[in-house]
Amino acid sequence: MRTVTVVGASLSGLYAARELRAQGFDGRLVVVGDEPHRPYDRPPLSKDYLTGAPDEDPPDLTDDEEFSALDAEWILGVRAAGLDPPGRTVLLADGREVRTDGVVVATGASARGLPMPGGRLAGVHTLRTLDDARALRAELTSGPRRVVVGGGFIGSETASSCARLGHGVTVVEAAPLPLVAQLGPEMAAVCAGLHRRGGVELITGTGVAGLRGTGAGAVDGVELADGRLLPAEVVVVGIGAAPNTGWLAGSTLALRDGVLCDDGCVTALPEVVAVGDVARVGGTRAEHWTSATEQPRTAIRNLLAGHTAERLRPLPYFWSDQYGARIQFAGHRLPGDTVRVAEGTLTDGAPDATGFLALYEREGRTAAVLSIDRPRPFTRVRRELACAAGAVGAESTVRADAS
Repeated sequence: MRTVTVVGASLSGLYAARELRAQGFDGRLVVVGDEPHRPYDRPPLSKDYLTGAPDEDPPDLTDDEEFSALDAEWILGVRAAGLDPPGRTVLLADGREVRTDGVVVATGASARGLPMPGGRLAGVHTLRTLDDARALRAELTSGPRRVVVGGGFIGSETASSCARLGHGVTVVEAAPLPLVAQLGPEMAAVCAGLHRRGGVELITGTGVAGLRGTGAGAVDGVELADGRLLPAEVVVVGIGAAPNTGWLAGSTLALRDGVLCDDGCVTALPEVVAVGDVARVGGTRAEHWTSATEQPRTAIRNLLAGHTAERLRPLPYFWSDQYGARIQFAGHRLPGDTVRVAEGTLTDGAPDATGFLALYEREGRTAAVLSIDRPRPFTRVRRELACAAGAVGAESTVRADAS
């Protein structure tokens, strides 16, 4: 290959560029990104960035020295508009075309908005990009009432940040408990307790019916499906993300909630691989920091080989910081698993100041592990699970997040 184009200049795109050089590719490397910023660290956006000094941005993921050493052509602030596989061309929204021999699709995902009237009122925010976070942080300085729609990772972390700033916050979650799909009902109840401990009102089991606005076009209330009205000057919507695959419409790539790949990140076209939030690898699309950093090594090896020479065997892992507590999870949870608290105690369903470690057990074996503020035993069990599964990256110490 003489030219490889990485479409997406965020975490997975940067790691793909690094892997290309590390694995000996010395040809032309082009990186296309729709944001004007260099790759930056997204996890702090819902946490420290919202509560930090107004002139502090999250750190870049690459410094000037590496930026130069990668010897890449960076096309930033320009969206990819199409892919022409027969013509080996990436089409850009400004009319330019990039001729290329290989493509790494790393376009990530975009935050989902509320599909209802009022979703575009002033004061309604999603949180996915640096510009999103800047806009939200500017509004957190005024008005006492905040409503967060969605009790997943982004919603919970944002609610925690708002509470840390001293704001009154209500979290609305349509499911019976926050994070119940990821953790199961017993441990999701513990996370619900973190909201209460942080002074945040948690409303579960009902959705949002609409948003009420003022005559000036600003939000001033959230109407719930059960008929309640929650006053709010700021509303943050954290109801998941949709993979950025629109630019691939009309190409021959298979798209279904992401770019379909085998378990080596290779699409139906061997000269095209996909990584990060946009990639549905081996049937699973994982929006976690770990996936974005581990997938590129295998994807680039297979891209340069021209076929699937290596396959991923990941162990799911994520972490989240909420209300001063660090939540870590690793493994494969299934409904029906038995949950056992192996370290620490739960009092009325809530952990004490020393945290706890819980094991998900199936047929006499540990299938997954959850920790709140018990990082050392968690790391030990995580490594055991990874080794038992033969997971690639079992000894990795990278951070992971849902952001």
